[in-house]
Amino acid sequence: MSLYGLARPLLFSLDEENAHQLALRAAGVAGLFSAPVARSPVRVMGIEFPNPVGLAAGLDKNAEHIDALAAMGFGFIEVGTVTPRAQPGNARPRLFRLPEREAIINRFGFNNVGVEAFIANVRATRWKGVLGINIGKNADTPTERAVDDYASCLEQVYAHAAYVTINISSPNTKGLRTLQEAHQLEALLSRLTALREQLVERHSRRVPLVVKVAPDLGVDEIQSIADAVRKHRVDGVIATNTSVSRTGVEGLRHANEAGGLSGTPIREMATQVLRSFAAALKGEVALIGAGGIMSGRDAAEKFRAGASLVQLYTGLIYRGPDLVSACASAFRAR
Repeated sequence: MSLYGLARPLLFSLDEENAHQLALRAAGVAGLFSAPVARSPVRVMGIEFPNPVGLAAGLDKNAEHIDALAAMGFGFIEVGTVTPRAQPGNARPRLFRLPEREAIINRFGFNNVGVEAFIANVRATRWKGVLGINIGKNADTPTERAVDDYASCLEQVYAHAAYVTINISSPNTKGLRTLQEAHQLEALLSRLTALREQLVERHSRRVPLVVKVAPDLGVDEIQSIADAVRKHRVDGVIATNTSVSRTGVEGLRHANEAGGLSGTPIREMATQVLRSFAAALKGEVALIGAGGIMSGRDAAEKFRAGASLVQLYTGLIYRGPDLVSACASAFRAR
């Protein structure tokens, strides 16, 4: 049994959020005892990734544990979501395990230290790998002014990121998902891509922009987002974030808690959205697969569906750091 397999019963006996923090603090030690990750270099969005398996945003919201998490062998790490101003997020409890289905429901609500302290944490890290930074809006910023929050964050994180993710799909900030609607997304991407051109001149470096979408999208919504992404030359799409659906967890303890569902129950839904974006974008935009990856086989399914990269979150909680190696091996064997 792996070190994580021995530690998991203890972690699962604790309050979910306390266990989350304890696991982050112990990540570096766990990484030392995890399976080695084979080098599987891939070039995506103009970036050289040592392997295509990344950490999804949300685990390290404040960029406080990058060095420890890097010990697990990730090809890239995404931190955040960060907002312009610090905010506490939603009241606890706000994280719930559904172990019968290897699932989690969270309603954190972008709790973070704010972009200034966040950047100080990024600067303090020793790791020099591929770092993605995930940006969002403050909960008390009206939706009609959301673009100002995203622009403020983009300007401040730009110099520190290998790529920047525009999070418009968390279900835990009121009104955020309306930014996926055509007219809202058009205004947001127009502003941010124009700002990116100014930042390219200022920093002499073009940082890719990525949009993170929900799994709860219909065919027309997917096409609309794909059209906007293509029009504004956005570099990538992460498919997907957590779901508001409760299909597959009905009747379980915590199933009716508000928040986003992640893990095994959303795997097929997320993969279908990924396939739909692959069909709509026809290789013009990089795709990052996330949602329900619990094994190398699940990662291979995302690669076959059109993903160039994959990201892990809930799978790490249930399977531990060896999942990174398993997914990287799946890429090599595809």
